[in-house]
This record gives sequence, structure tokens and C-alpha cells, in this order.
Amino acid sequence: MSAEIIEQGLKDLHLPAMRQIFRETASRALEEQLSFVEYLGLLVERELEERKQRSVERRLDESRLPLGKSHENFEFKRIPLKLQRQLKILMDGDFIRRRENLLIFGNPGSGKTHLLCAVGQELVRKWGMKVLFLPSARLLQDLLVAKRDLVLPRAFKRLMSYDALIIDDIGYVQQNKDEVEVLFTLISECYEKTSILLTSNLPFSQWDKIFRDPMMTIAAIDRLVHHSVVLEMNLPSYRMENSSSRREASETN
Repeated sequence: MSAEIIEQGLKDLHLPAMRQIFRETASRALEEQLSFVEYLGLLVERELEERKQRSVERRLDESRLPLGKSHENFEFKRIPLKLQRQLKILMDGDFIRRRENLLIFGNPGSGKTHLLCAVGQELVRKWGMKVLFLPSARLLQDLLVAKRDLVLPRAFKRLMSYDALIIDDIGYVQQNKDEVEVLFTLISECYEKTSILLTSNLPFSQWDKIFRDPMMTIAAIDRLVHHSVVLEMNLPSYRMENSSSRREASETN
């Protein structure tokens, strides 16, 4: 069988990485007298690597994560060492495999969203997990549209197909009755099935501002906390600090 026929066969089999490396290395493999097993292993390894990379890229695109908020550009020196150690453990993804939640509380501008996005990206890049990022207002809007169109169970099923749902800024919007009901139902549906990762500027003691009804508030908190990791980020606003630094630098110059 000629090299041309092999290359066409790899194309027909939809093995682009194997086809590319075969084109680049076939003659060199003959010169270096690689065994059949060695060369086939090289082709298969390259194909697997390329497929993994394409899968990660596809899942990052589907996740809706803001890729600018990554692990690499988060200023870890701003947070306490204890919190840094906790985050290092979280990056191994085991809490997702155990269907645990991650709840991050803190002041506005403390870096909650950036941190959660960084964790989400690591879950996708390192472990190939399916993650979906949604601001709470967008999530509730989508669920209310699904309820109006009588497809809410289908919407819940789609959301629960992800390994983790990242809900950002729960608490900024004071929900009405319909929003509260769909949010509570989502929390209940995900309980012990899909991990919820969320940020909030409101401590649990003020969640009655979200759910309004005391019993519903207690039930929602109970489901979220039962299997969870809770992180407190009571730090000064990064944006305020950055703005002050620029202003001081400007005045100095």
C-alpha cells in the first residue's frame, strides 16, 4: 500500500492528527528504522492528544466562561494562605466527582467571580469536565422563558447534564415570586446530582432577601450546604485598590 493510499485512508477515517504526523514523519520513520509498533504508537498518541485538545476547546466554548478570568492572571497573593491551600485542593476536581457544591461569599470586587471562573477553567482543561457559567439574572431569565414555553423540565434536564453549574452573583437581584420558585426548584433538582458553584455578596443570614419565604430560605440553604465547600473572601475591592494605585501613581508623576 502506497503512502498516498494510507494518507487518503486516514482522511476518510477522520483521523486528522494521524494523517498530519504520517505526512510529516513517514520517511523519517523508515530512515530511523522505527518498528511497526513504535510508529503506530506514535500515530495513535498524537491522535489522542489532538482529540483531547479539541474536546477541551469545545467544552471551554460551550461553558460560556469568561476566559480572561483565569488561574494564571488571578492575584493569589491577595488572599490568605489558608484559602490558597483550599483552592489548590479544589483544583483536583474531586469535589465535583463527589457532587459537592462550592459556595464563595465576599464583598463586591473581592475577586469572587474571577476565582470561580479560574476554578471552572481548570476543571475543563485538566479533567475534561462539562461546566456552564451563567450570571444569576441570565439563568433566571432563561428558566422563566422555559416555564412560559412549557419546557421547564427539559431546561432542568439540560442544565443537569453538566458536571457543574456556575451561578454568579446570586443575591444582587431581588427575585419576584416566579424567579424564586424556579431558582429553588433548580437547587432541589441539582441536589446530590450536579454540583452548583456560586458567588454571593449576601451571607446566608441575609438570604431571606432572595427567597423571601423563611421556610424556602432554610430549605434552599440546607440543600446547598449539605455537601459543600464554603469559602469566605472578605477582602477589599480589587477594583478600588487598583483605582487608588493608579491615582497615586498619576499624582506622583
